[in-house]
Amino acid sequence: MTIRSLAAACGAALLCQFAVSSTVAAAPSDSSAHWVTAWATALQPIPQRADLPPLYRAPDVAGRTVRQIIYPTLSGKSARIHLSNEYGKTPLVIEDLRIARSAGGAGASVGGEARVTFNGKGAVSIPPGGALDSDPVAIDIAEGAPYAVSAFMGPEQRVGAWHRVSSQINYVSVPGNHAADAAGAAFRGRFTQYVWVTGLSVDAAPGTAAIAAIGDSITDGMRSSVNQNRRWPDALARRLTGAGNRSAAVVNLGISGNRLLNDSPCYGDALMSRLNRDVLERPGVKAAVLLIGINDINFAAMPARSGLDCDFPHASVTAADLIAGYQRVIAAARRAGVTVFGATLTPAALPPQRESIRLAVNQWIRSSHAFDGVVDFDAALRDPVEPDRLQHGFDSGDHIHPSDAGYAAMAQAVPLDALANSTRK
Repeated sequence: MTIRSLAAACGAALLCQFAVSSTVAAAPSDSSAHWVTAWATALQPIPQRADLPPLYRAPDVAGRTVRQIIYPTLSGKSARIHLSNEYGKTPLVIEDLRIARSAGGAGASVGGEARVTFNGKGAVSIPPGGALDSDPVAIDIAEGAPYAVSAFMGPEQRVGAWHRVSSQINYVSVPGNHAADAAGAAFRGRFTQYVWVTGLSVDAAPGTAAIAAIGDSITDGMRSSVNQNRRWPDALARRLTGAGNRSAAVVNLGISGNRLLNDSPCYGDALMSRLNRDVLERPGVKAAVLLIGINDINFAAMPARSGLDCDFPHASVTAADLIAGYQRVIAAARRAGVTVFGATLTPAALPPQRESIRLAVNQWIRSSHAFDGVVDFDAALRDPVEPDRLQHGFDSGDHIHPSDAGYAAMAQAVPLDALANSTRK
């Protein structure tokens, strides 16, 4: 459970009293529970401008029910839902929250639905900047199966932050509380972001842990098939299960457009800034695979735009700058007891000056022994004839993001035994 600057965030004494009492009491009463993150996502603020392009306009959720589809990668008999009002300017008000096995599309299973409570109450208000775990929920969570998390929102609720590239269709209902609806008829709106629900953890057996995939759009799964779970962390989770390892979850904490060193108006806080909140403070995270830096290299060359400039600041970086950033990530992770595997930057058809930075960074990742292990995604994806480019079959078409086959090849490149062993330390 995490609440940041709670006293400063509360705008009224009554709200503050309610928020504090709900939040503090949400901690699990069973001290023997071993909570491990089974699914997670990372939020980014939505630019606050009157002239936002359609791509950055959030759905209308006030007084409606939002149904989001998530795929936990670890099984359990008890779960907790993590809600975040990070970047919120007003309280996050949810009047009814439920979880059920998804029945496909916007539908939910008739049996097995569970109401989610906070300090025993079905409604919750989280102040701006706050985050909160629910009470433990008795529900069978099966790894790899889809679950519908349905939230009936307060009458004034707006979306101020999201995970923009979910590669998953989620749903908004017509006005009213449809959280308990099994049928999907009321859910006529569609959107492809995640909002507020940023984690699901399960009470798992001792020795169970989570592996965090952290980085930018190539970890986020940009241009992978929607609703198909074809991102490389998805494929890694399936690979672990296929190898008989059911004691390690894989959670995706990439953000498309994210950078190691600089914040962005559209692409979230720099990974250096969000590392603790999004990765190291997650329950049960013991290992991480870090793949980030290509946007740091590229954004300096992007043309400045009037109005919304998502690539701002257009800061130039050197290989030494990125290496220093990686070293700070490694140090923070080790202080938190998390093992870090460094992943080489994948080919992106860069011009020579930027390509030289990518190559220097990759050489350091491979040879410095600064990381606890190396995942050579570059070697897995590069064209043998033109190594600055993706193999044709692994290219989604933009020469930067892998295809579904490319993401599968990335998962195969992860040293499975070394990664699994790192979660048992």
